[in-house]
Amino acid sequence: MIFWIVAAALALVTVGLFALALTRRAEDEDHPAAYDLQVYRDQLKEVDKDQARGVIGAEDATRMKTEISRRILAADAQMQKAENGETGGRRHAAVAAAVLGLAVLGGSFGLYYKLGAPGYRDMPLQDRAAEAQTRRDNRDSQSVAETKVPARPAPDAGEEFMELMTKLRAAVEENPEDLRGQELLARNEANLGNLPAAYAAQAKVIELKGAAVTAGDYVLHANLLISAAGDYVSPEAEASLKQALELDPFNNLARYYMGLMMWQTGRPDATFRIWDQVLRQSPNDAPWVPSIRATITELAWYAGIDYKMPAPVPAHSPDGLSGPTAEDMEAAGELDIEDRQAMIQGMVDQLSDRLATEGGTPQEWARLIGAYGVLGNTERAQAIWTEAQQVFAQAPEALEIVRAGAAQAGVLQ
Repeated sequence: MIFWIVAAALALVTVGLFALALTRRAEDEDHPAAYDLQVYRDQLKEVDKDQARGVIGAEDATRMKTEISRRILAADAQMQKAENGETGGRRHAAVAAAVLGLAVLGGSFGLYYKLGAPGYRDMPLQDRAAEAQTRRDNRDSQSVAETKVPARPAPDAGEEFMELMTKLRAAVEENPEDLRGQELLARNEANLGNLPAAYAAQAKVIELKGAAVTAGDYVLHANLLISAAGDYVSPEAEASLKQALELDPFNNLARYYMGLMMWQTGRPDATFRIWDQVLRQSPNDAPWVPSIRATITELAWYAGIDYKMPAPVPAHSPDGLSGPTAEDMEAAGELDIEDRQAMIQGMVDQLSDRLATEGGTPQEWARLIGAYGVLGNTERAQAIWTEAQQVFAQAPEALEIVRAGAAQAGVLQ
């Protein structure tokens, strides 16, 4: 109701301004007929001057004066009507204002009814989050989602390969507890585009591995589910992603898919927070990076953040990290003492600044602490280790990685 009251008030004010402009004439503005009278009087004077100079004859002067006098009387009559309020100009302006007002009001509300959301309730942030959670809890299952995906053309695998696949399927069916057979089946069914068969085999792989299962196994299972559903993250895929993140909280592919799921269920702001960290911690040649870079600015708008795209993480780094590697240290060893110290210090400072402003992976934190140990700055290494214990307090696996760097620097307490 408040929306309609405010909208109606704004529309009426707009219409009122239009009507005022149409019907009101400035107080110091003369009627148009007054200008005509002045012109006609000047013309009479000119006729008298021309007759006196002999330019025109008496007969022509009389005829011209008569015509000008007739026009003066007509203009004077218009002036009299305007002064007595008998002119229809104001009435016409009022009618025009009324028509314009109806057009503005009717057009505005008609457009809103057609393009807007009349009757849609206000949605505070808390309610939006609750609605997104409801949507997430009630979204399509994997089987339902797969029915909405268009059929994919089967790849041309060749007769020999298909014969081998027939034998592999038969062998796995005969011995379903064969871990190696299930792994081969999952991989090759995926290559053939038989994604349901592929993720079923991968689920069996996870079951057979038991305690030896890895985050990568769960991510592969989720990836197959998501591909089979046309890039839709189903509840079944989400369950595998959660298992992967329990084993490896910094698995970037799993985090990417979790962000995609949040976007699909109405939480682009949550997607931004996840993808921003994934982007900062992924090498530039990671397959999910182009997708994030193409959409993260839009996601930042939903999150209400003025976003600046981070610089790409160099793709040539073996683990997608930046900072002084073992190779960097070895190269620095070829320099003299002063230059070597300056080179290492510059790389360490660069990494330290980035971790302080943007965050980073546990491997980067471990590398930074170890680098300070190499430089002999144990006080700084201790400070970074203390900070890391707070940052990774809820991720014990990640903290163990950082602890290795602290042990290398000799700052474990």
